[in-house]
This record gives sequence, structure tokens and C-alpha cells, in this order.
Amino acid sequence: MNKREQKSFEVKDLNHFKQQLLHWADNFEVACYLDSNNYHLDNYKSYECLVGVGVQSDLNVTVGNAFESLKNFYEHHKDWLFGFLTYDLKNEVEDLHSHHADGIQLPDLYFFQPQWVIYIQQQKVFIEGKNPEQIFQAITQVPSQLPNNPFYNIDIQAKISKETYLSTIKNIQKDIEHGEIYEMNFCQEFFAQNTTISPVHLFQQLNHLSPNPFAAYLKLYDKYLLCASPERFLKKEKNTLISQPIKGTTKRSHNPLLDRQLQETLQNSPKERAENVMIVDLVRNDLTRAAHTGTIKVKELCGIYSFRQVHHLISTIEAQLADNVHFTKAIEYAFPMGSMTGCPKIRAMEIIEEYEHTKRGLYSGSVGYISPSGDFDFNVVIRSILYHATHQYLSFQIGGAITYDSIPTQEYEECLLKAKAILQVLNQPQILKKA
Repeated sequence: MNKREQKSFEVKDLNHFKQQLLHWADNFEVACYLDSNNYHLDNYKSYECLVGVGVQSDLNVTVGNAFESLKNFYEHHKDWLFGFLTYDLKNEVEDLHSHHADGIQLPDLYFFQPQWVIYIQQQKVFIEGKNPEQIFQAITQVPSQLPNNPFYNIDIQAKISKETYLSTIKNIQKDIEHGEIYEMNFCQEFFAQNTTISPVHLFQQLNHLSPNPFAAYLKLYDKYLLCASPERFLKKEKNTLISQPIKGTTKRSHNPLLDRQLQETLQNSPKERAENVMIVDLVRNDLTRAAHTGTIKVKELCGIYSFRQVHHLISTIEAQLADNVHFTKAIEYAFPMGSMTGCPKIRAMEIIEEYEHTKRGLYSGSVGYISPSGDFDFNVVIRSILYHATHQYLSFQIGGAITYDSIPTQEYEECLLKAKAILQVLNQPQILKKA
């Protein structure tokens, strides 16, 4: 294990410090900034904010032996690791393929052992690495940069038309009617070419507008993830595995009474609850291979959780990791997450490849950390902007669960509702009006 010097520091204004930390981290060629945004309903979070910067060593691999490589990389270093898993690792987990266009071109799996780790825990700042006092001083000297909304003249295009989207939903429902699947997550891409942005400022604005508990800013040289995710994929704390899939969405209202009515309608919706329960069963099945027999438990079914933009139904499943199973196997067995695939999982992923027009890449993949002790926490990459600075290509994808009872026009409207914060920071409100 890499022995780092560690120091703790008192900070009066932690939110201000987080903004300084974000901009300081952006000066590195490789950085990962994870922000819980003080979300009070997450009973499982370990850190308010966790950041890794600089590269001591890294792992950059393609589909084939990626999960085994991650296991070996961790066992060699037994240190902090930050990184991501792209959706296309499905091709290693199962006999699948991905042939669509990919404008971002990230590695299939990437993790790095950082030079410095900074985290906020119990109202204190901890810095691990060389000269922590100097690092703290450097961070606190970063000029104050409040979230702003610069005007971007971006020409956002849809990969598929609304008409194509609606007809695809109908085709998916025919597959459901024929017994191929019960449910499928169908995604569409919006993109812009020849586009120049400031990724760190855009993330800062997105995170301010939509402060979700699994936000992430990832910089890998000229490629960026700006993530405002509300969803946890999988966490390990000691021997406990926790998964919290989201299925079920409704808008929010500024009127408290109407907002409460929207919550109750969502929580009592047979369609939305059925979607959630199907994914809970799928997650329980995924965890079976890594868990001690008899330890898988649904701790909460269809709980109502409120975020700045939407209400969601979230379920929580816990299991105990079996003694003879390496934690990387638990990630592999559960990947990709059921909330972004469908039921049954393998057939749903095959049909996804038939109907979608863009390689998902990091979208509906996962970003997170692994601690020196082998604990980890990974999100689901949704509500996110991806950007390739050299190619000036910006992309975001939006998806939703399609069932036999889905109404295609409502599914399209739900996609735009999920994209509301992204469209606002990109100054694209006219897209919302087209729904």
C-alpha cells in the first residue's frame, strides 16, 4: 500500500472550499471530483466530497480482460483508485457487441492511482499525499468562482427524430408483446459538433442547478464527464454490498400541495412500481453470484426521493459479500446496472443494440472510487454531458424504461424532463418546448 502523509484541516465555509477544490483539481491532466451535494436522504454515503488528482500509475484497458486487470491493479497497489467503467464492458460480461458511432472515444475501463486524495468528512477536510499543508494552501488560494451561466451558442441536434423515437417505442412494445423482454431502457443521443465550452464552469453550473448526490467531474486529458447523477450503482462497505436502482420519475412543482400530490401519484402508480419491482428482482439476481446465501435483502421498496428537478422511486438492496469472492467480481456480476438495461437483462441488451443509434460508452456506465481497504462506491452515469475537447464534440444521452403500458409521447416528454437541467445550462430551452 502507498503510505501517504495525511493531515486534517478546519474550513469555515465547506461549500466555498468545494468550489475552490474543483477548480484546483481542473489544473491537473487527470482528475476525478465526486460530490454528494449534502444530500440528506443518502444514508450510505461515506464522504461529502472526494477528489483524486494526478497520476502515479494508471490502468487503461479495452474489453476482453478488463475486470481481471482491475483486480490485479488493485491487488498490486492496494491504494486509492479513481476511475470508470463504460457500458460497453457488457461485451466482456456477456457475448455481446457494440458497433455504433462513438464521438467521445473513452477507454472501456480506466482507473488511476492518484498523487493526492482530498476528502470532506464530518465537516473536516482531509488531504493525503506529499506536503498536505502546501496543497491546502494552494486550494484555498484559488480565486472564488461562483457558478455562472455563460452563453454558449451551441447547435444541439438529436441523433434520431421525435417520430423515429415514437415508432421505436412501438417496436419495442411489439417485442414485449411477443415475449422477448418485459422491460427495456431505450436511450437517445443529443449532440453538438464544432463546439467549444469550459467544462469546469459548465459542470459547476450544472451541479448548482441540479445538485444530485452522485455528481462527478472527470477529466482525462482532453475528455470530460460532467455528471449530475442521482443514482448509486453499487457500494461496498466492509462486507456489505448496497445497490439502489431508480425506476419511476415524475416532475416537481413549485406549489407544495401539488408537489406532494405528484409524489403520491408516483408512489401509487402501478406502472412505475411494476418497473421498479422488475429491476429490484434483476438486481437481487445479479447479487446472488457474489453474496453469501440468504443475505440478500430488500431494505426499501419503491421509496420516494425528491431532487431539485424530479421525484424518483428508489429501492435499496443489501447483501453480504461471500468470503471467497473478490470485490471486483461483485462489480462484474452486477454490471451493467439493471436500471439501464431491462429484463431479462441479456436479451434486453441485445435489443438495445438493435434499436439505439449511438454507442453508450460512459453513459449508463459508472464512475467512482475504490479505497485502500477495498471498499468502493460507484454511481450510474446519467444526467450527464460528455465532451471531447480536441474533436469539439459534445454529447448527452437520455433514456427511459419502456414497458407494455408505456405511452410513447409520455416517454419522450419524460426524456426531456430528465434533460431539463442539461438543456438549461446549454441555453437550449427551445428543445423543451418541442416536446
